[in-house]
Amino acid sequence: MTRDLQHAGRTAVVTGGSGGIGWAVCQRLQQEGARVFCGDLTPSTEPLPEDVSYIELDVTQEESIQALMQTVQAQTGRLDILVNAAGIEIEKTVEETSLADWNRIFAVNVTGTFLMSKQALSLIRVGGGGSIINFGSYDGFIADPGLAAYCATKGAVHALTRAMACDHGPENIRVNAICPGYIDTPMLRSFFGSSGDIASLEEEVRRVHPLRRYGTPQDVANLVNWLTSDEARYASGQLWILDGGLTAQAQQMQL
Repeated sequence: MTRDLQHAGRTAVVTGGSGGIGWAVCQRLQQEGARVFCGDLTPSTEPLPEDVSYIELDVTQEESIQALMQTVQAQTGRLDILVNAAGIEIEKTVEETSLADWNRIFAVNVTGTFLMSKQALSLIRVGGGGSIINFGSYDGFIADPGLAAYCATKGAVHALTRAMACDHGPENIRVNAICPGYIDTPMLRSFFGSSGDIASLEEEVRRVHPLRRYGTPQDVANLVNWLTSDEARYASGQLWILDGGLTAQAQQMQL
């Protein structure tokens, strides 16, 4: 007996789709029956599964986003799921952050989320509603040292998510944000750096997690899949922290 696919007949767009988390999301939604458009500046190095199409996308450029939406409309005529997974990280304090750094990270993490959502709404209405997933971070609640601009962008995404959920809930458009902690991706590897005793640092960071591990892109993709499914039809306007229990504990107890 075969089970029903949660997203059969649906269309999804995933930004940052070639990255660690984005690619896992593309695969998970495709496995549940969705037609997936993977938007990114460069294609994935992995073979594209059936019903997954790569489209070159720059989320900071409205013309690029409009071209993607035109392709989606021409090929499927609707959009049911938008996952705003594109994002960058700048590892600097406020004093070290240049204005160009500041403008760049806000352009990708915040303005990109805004522009994608703005251009997607008319297509989402075609099917009578849908789901938008934004990517915040546990760094939008608390802060890691040396990530000032990054933390600011994630706080902005959290607030934007709530506002969008309020504005578009009456149209049956649900908007949520996933706020990952330490996920095993190239971005995390960059955060750990490339010199010194990296293995000991990685183990120390694992130890402060109650689950004693990092998350995986598949862990995030599973939450995306649930939040965009009918099982989560009453879930909207929320910030879903996925961090292995890290922020649930008093960190001083680790001393």
